[in-house]
Amino acid sequence: MFERFTDPARRVVVMAQEDARERADDRIRSEHLLLAMCRAGDTRGAALLAERGVTRQVVEDDLRTPTVPDRDALASVGIDLDEVRGRVEDAFGPGALENTRAAGMRRRRRFGHIPFDRGAKKVLELALREAIHRGDRALGTEHVLLGMLHRETGRAATILHARGLALRDLRAALDDGAPGAASG
Repeated sequence: MFERFTDPARRVVVMAQEDARERADDRIRSEHLLLAMCRAGDTRGAALLAERGVTRQVVEDDLRTPTVPDRDALASVGIDLDEVRGRVEDAFGPGALENTRAAGMRRRRRFGHIPFDRGAKKVLELALREAIHRGDRALGTEHVLLGMLHRETGRAATILHARGLALRDLRAALDDGAPGAASG
């Protein structure tokens, strides 16, 4: 499948792997693809994100913040996240939660293959379908972005939808350009 990818789309996949490695994650997830897309600033996919206010910093912030449904679900069973944070900091000192494995203080995985999780695989599969559906000969970053916007692809979809991005709107934005060849 990767032979159909443009060089920029391949670069996004490689950067997603690097991001997963730096975070010592055991899998490449859809959010790694989203972060990589934001880093690939000279591509059509990154431009579409930037036009809509989705930057690497915005995604990083969203990844660090528990989603509202998570906060609401915990509150529904009597757990207040702010109270929990306060108690942990009272017991272990200010910033104690920032020094945990969950906060990113993991050992770095320095070598070896990092597989894609189900959501990231689905992003790439749907990206290929989007390219075929559009009649494009190559799979570019814009197709990877469209793949991320499908609901079953993991955390990237959640972040993008929360930021107001919709599959239909992005398809329409791409339809304004010329079909037939991916731009990257």
